[in-house]
This record gives sequence, C-alpha cells and structure tokens, in this order.
Amino acid sequence: MVKGFNKVMLMGNLTRDPETRNTPSGQSVTRFSLAVNRSWRGQDGSQHEETGFFDCSAWGKLGETIAQYLKKGDPIFISGRLNYSSWEDQATKTKRSKVEVVVEDMNFISSKGGGERSGGYGAAASGEKAVSGEAQPSPSLNKATDVNLDDIDENTEIDLSEVPF
Repeated sequence: MVKGFNKVMLMGNLTRDPETRNTPSGQSVTRFSLAVNRSWRGQDGSQHEETGFFDCSAWGKLGETIAQYLKKGDPIFISGRLNYSSWEDQATKTKRSKVEVVVEDMNFISSKGGGERSGGYGAAASGEKAVSGEAQPSPSLNKATDVNLDDIDENTEIDLSEVPF
C-alpha cells in the first residue's frame, strides 16, 4: 500500500483574532481563519483576483504563540496538514463536514518594514529565530530579488539557496 502525503503551506492574513481554548484534558488549541489572495492573468490579458478562506488550528505552545503575537489582519506563513472531520448536527439531523489546516509550523511575516520574523514553536517576536538555543537574525524579505514568472520555462534552473524561508 502506498503511504500518503498530506502537506499544505499557506501565506495570508488573519480574518479574525485567534481564539485559544483548552480541551477537557488541558491541552490548548488556538483557532483562526486565514484569507489567501490569488491573482492571475486570463487568456484575454485581463487581471483576475480571488480570495480563499481557510480555517486553521494550532495546538499547544505554537497556538499560544500565534494568539499572543497576532491579531486580525496580520500576515502569517503557515505549514501543516489538512484534517477532515464529519459529524451529525443534532438540531437538524443532517451530516456536516469540515476540512481545516492543522498548523505544524509558522513564520511571522512583518507587515511593517518588509522584514520577516521567523517563528515556530515560540520563537522570539523581536525578529530573531531561535536555533539550537541561540538567537540568530532571520533573513529579510527585502533581500529577495523579484522574479518574473513569465521569464521562467521548464528548463530554467532556480537557485533556492537565497530564498528567505
């Protein structure tokens, strides 16, 4: 049997303040929603935009960090897995289902100054990334060069060593 692969990465803005609650066993879970914008050019050359909305949950210290440092409108980069759940609505006796992103890692994206605050399991909000117990400056998004995707074809080699994440 083939082993599955379930990984999702999203960058967008929080649509509401994160809400943290505790399970009966005492485990904290933080829930928030993420708006992710997408734009593309149609065959006729016209510009199109759409926004996708994704429900997210982060458990434990990671969720507490998100709730502590982020609020509605703040940008964030997350990675995690998709989780499908289904239940029966007791009031209407109808089947309901939901897909949400279970956040496993995240990076703060600064909306001021164009820099990045790298996070994940309680990294400092000061813009530093904790690595092996030592704080090191995180790379700035300002150092990245703009890439025109129309200039890239399937034979183009891309050096990802300078990508700031």
